[in-house]
Amino acid sequence: MRSFRTDPMKKWRWLSGLCTAVVLCFLILPILVILPLSFSASSFLSYPLPGLSLQWYAELINNYKWALALKNSLLIGLAAAAMATVLGIMTAIAVHAIKGPGKALVFGVFIAPLMTPHIIIAVSLFLFYTQLGLTGSFLGIILAHTVLGVPFVMISALAGLQKFDMTLMRAARSLGGSPWFCYRTVMLPILRPAIVAGMLFAFITSFDEIVVVLFLAGPEHITLPIRLFEGIRDELTPIVISAAVIMILISVGSMGLVEWLRRRSEVASPQS
Repeated sequence: MRSFRTDPMKKWRWLSGLCTAVVLCFLILPILVILPLSFSASSFLSYPLPGLSLQWYAELINNYKWALALKNSLLIGLAAAAMATVLGIMTAIAVHAIKGPGKALVFGVFIAPLMTPHIIIAVSLFLFYTQLGLTGSFLGIILAHTVLGVPFVMISALAGLQKFDMTLMRAARSLGGSPWFCYRTVMLPILRPAIVAGMLFAFITSFDEIVVVLFLAGPEHITLPIRLFEGIRDELTPIVISAAVIMILISVGSMGLVEWLRRRSEVASPQS
């Protein structure tokens, strides 16, 4: 108590830490309560658990519908993240090079998918794809998820470009390097942590997305979030919890990797 009186900032740090812990418990505890049900030996969602079993994870892999949904989510997510990374890097370089008041306008146009409700994007893409014959196709879904992922890569790459010394590019050019050689050997290696972080955000966005896929997917293009939604409605068994655990692990693992890359970038930035 005496230390709180002599150091008011310590008191506020303690209260801030306590409030943060309470909020985290409020958000995380419901998930932690549900997770053990994925290891239940019963066919029903109930406590106490009658026994522990991995049967529902085996069912998740062996069941055609669930395995197909997981494969589709990974395929679409990886393809969309790769395309979003390429487009996001080029967009970030172009926006960074713009000088004057038009830069804010261009930046706002490219981050519009972040601010637009997904239902509006889904309806617009459905009407547009109908004219092109892309509805009910992997290509249409991948392109749609690419549009949703580009802003994440662009913002992450722009953050990296703010710390990048452009004199390195001019020096490489003065030594006879071609533009592509300079970007590939000078800029991109330095921006790698920011680029990978943006790519992971794009992958998570695609992997967890459900609204756009509902409008554009055919029977063979069902992703894991949609299959999970159908499972909650039609077959509420522990396999639904197992699928949710897989989604949580992939999302949390990706976010953990993003945080690791961010800290690594902060440590490396003074040296660059």
